[in-house]
Amino acid sequence: MTPLISATGVRKGFGRGSQRMEVLKGVDLDVHPGEFVTIVGSSGAGKSTLLYCLCGLRSADQGQILLAGNDISSASKTHLARIRRDHVGFIFQDLNLISSLSVRDNVALSARLARRKPRKGEILRALETVGLSSCARKYPSQLSGGQRQRVAIARFLIRRPHVMFADEPTGSLDVSARDTILELLRRTVTESTALVMVTHDLDIAATADRVIVLANGCNDRTLTRPTAAEIFDALHRS
Repeated sequence: MTPLISATGVRKGFGRGSQRMEVLKGVDLDVHPGEFVTIVGSSGAGKSTLLYCLCGLRSADQGQILLAGNDISSASKTHLARIRRDHVGFIFQDLNLISSLSVRDNVALSARLARRKPRKGEILRALETVGLSSCARKYPSQLSGGQRQRVAIARFLIRRPHVMFADEPTGSLDVSARDTILELLRRTVTESTALVMVTHDLDIAATADRVIVLANGCNDRTLTRPTAAEIFDALHRS
């Protein structure tokens, strides 16, 4: 099966001269259709940097990244923007909801940016899926943190990209909202899509099909359906 993401020898650093810090030092990984993959590591291990490189929001210094069959390592800015538009969805802690637009219009805008015209009733169905049909006319300021995350997931559903990237999507939520968001995210994974998530929460990481442990700028090891305790042990052996 052809991977949706294939990264080889990915390196990324910041700064210059004596102030330069190498964050990623040759990361190799594949993510296949139907997979939910989490990335864990200690603070400063390069988790978010890797995620941003994989989705094309940050360029790698070296290495190759194939995203849905497209080489984003050498793509022009125009081509890269098209690849992200057609194949990628994002959920970050900073959700980038537009405060002056209603929930319904925030979701509709996501489709328009992807150059898709939603079918009749499609926006409402997306909101029903995430349990927000009653909030369609509300504004982001009127929603809880968990509800705003659900709007972000509805935007993903309306765009139907191949890969969802999530950076600490439950970091600021209480346990109940966290579990709801995690279940909704898991339900976005189909036989033709994938979910890649950075998280510091080992219980959440343990719900993934595979867990990639970053240490010293490299993918130190990959665990298949581990327990939270096994992830903890792997992190402290790195």
